[in-house]
Amino acid sequence: MSIYAKIKKSLGDFSLDVEFEAEGGVVGLLGASGCGKSMTLGCVAGVVRPDEGKIVVNGVTFFDSEKKINLQPQKRRVGMLFQNCALFPNMTVEQNILSVLSKNRGVNLAERLVSLVVKFYLRGLESHYPAQLSGGQRQRAALARIMASEPALLMLDEPLSALDSYLRWQLEGELTQILEEFDGVALYVSHNRREVYRLCDKVCVMNAGRSEKIRTVGELFESPDTFASALLSGCKNYSRAERTGARVVRAVDWGVDLACGAPVSDEIRYIGVHAHYISLVEKSGFPCRVTRVVDDVFSTFVNMEPLTIPDRRLTEANRHSFSSIHVQSPKRREKPECGDVVYIEIDPPRVMLLKE
Repeated sequence: MSIYAKIKKSLGDFSLDVEFEAEGGVVGLLGASGCGKSMTLGCVAGVVRPDEGKIVVNGVTFFDSEKKINLQPQKRRVGMLFQNCALFPNMTVEQNILSVLSKNRGVNLAERLVSLVVKFYLRGLESHYPAQLSGGQRQRAALARIMASEPALLMLDEPLSALDSYLRWQLEGELTQILEEFDGVALYVSHNRREVYRLCDKVCVMNAGRSEKIRTVGELFESPDTFASALLSGCKNYSRAERTGARVVRAVDWGVDLACGAPVSDEIRYIGVHAHYISLVEKSGFPCRVTRVVDDVFSTFVNMEPLTIPDRRLTEANRHSFSSIHVQSPKRREKPECGDVVYIEIDPPRVMLLKE
């Protein structure tokens, strides 16, 4: 089971230019709102026609601008789940499922209906209309209808974003099982990195209509290689960077040289460090002044500003984005206070070298 998509589409001021390929598993399309994730799904499903490109799923060509191929949406066998579920409001749960099942020849409708109702925990809800269901029940009914069509490709567009935190966690667990049992490729669109981390095998970062190479979830969160992917991985500490040695980089906005665990290429423009990989130490490393201390449930967050900053005339926007350093550590009784001078240390392997 595989997918290859190379899509170009222009809409006014927005231009989509993505390319990705995957075999099996769940692929996350991760990016901020408006980056083109949903438009990408629309092109794959056939509801949006690309200006040019090629889309192939399991060896079947959905779209090829050069060969003038544009398969009709109903022939693509694509199952799409939206955050609003898109159930037929004038049909019961049973009727919604049967509206798809009845199109499958050679299927025992009664047996298949019961199987789907049981699998998606809809027993007792068969005669309910969508308006009578909770958010989680609607999502399960929509998934049952989608799976009734036996899709070759499953696509989920922010399926959990409209749910409250408890229901989101509950349905996420159910989705995990469904995705594990699905014998095909699934595309999971989200701007929530935690969802992608838990639900997806691989991830394609999207930024302003452009896609980056597909990588494993572990690679994205532990060793992103671009500034955009590091932002989406949850990294909070950045500085502009200049190469000063084979494995040494100048953190321009912090005013310090940092040893790195990997060779520094001339393409490196930024460095990034996750907040939980920065250590508070006793008078070694480099000095910072504490600007804020925040206690969370299990952690303490300390914001600070390096005393090594070379240019105190940086704009407030730049200071906030790059000069401030955020440290996360396990919650403890003794912690620094605002105004204190502390010293921090960063292990060389934890310095992420980032391209533009």
